[in-house]
Amino acid sequence: MGSKLNALRFIARAVVLAMFVLGCEDTYKRVGGEAAELVYPQGIARDFTLTYTESIKQLTNQDSSNTRVIAILKSPVSEDFTNLRFQYRTFPEGLRVEYYDDQGQLSTIEADYAIIYAQTNVYDLRGHVVMETHDGKRLQTEQLYWDRESDWIFTEERFTMTNPEDGTVLNGVGMDFNRDFTYFKAHKTGGEMLVKEQEPEEEES
Repeated sequence: MGSKLNALRFIARAVVLAMFVLGCEDTYKRVGGEAAELVYPQGIARDFTLTYTESIKQLTNQDSSNTRVIAILKSPVSEDFTNLRFQYRTFPEGLRVEYYDDQGQLSTIEADYAIIYAQTNVYDLRGHVVMETHDGKRLQTEQLYWDRESDWIFTEERFTMTNPEDGTVLNGVGMDFNRDFTYFKAHKTGGEMLVKEQEPEEEES
């Protein structure tokens, strides 16, 4: 598992670096010195909504709608840069991701800003990032990466995770976990547990 987590962190850093390098290659020209051209999206969508579905079973010629929703993306504005060599889409005014597990239970992620890298299917969520699971767990951080192919999420920033089920609040820096929190590894942590006080038993007279 450790090698997988290291590989995911390496992929995230490589994605950001490749985007920077290729972006420079696509947008710089020499005019007496290095001068940057502005990069414009090939399309801008307002009140953007994108629904991901998958087949529940193998479709036949008669099947037309035997699918289930697995995720819905919503944003006030989406900018499409898939015309560049390194394709991506940005959400400068925030992004809300609603995703469903196999039982149809809803969890959400919201961020002030987001980038989706088309070739790697990695989500880079920034700003005030809040993730809430269907069972009430809540994660807050400043940046979160979500690899949709492996369904793995990680951050290297400070985070706060609240679990109302056992009354714990976990603070730390850096964490890796799967989407439903059945496995997670925090790098540096500190926290507190809320303990409900018990009323003293009455003495028998």
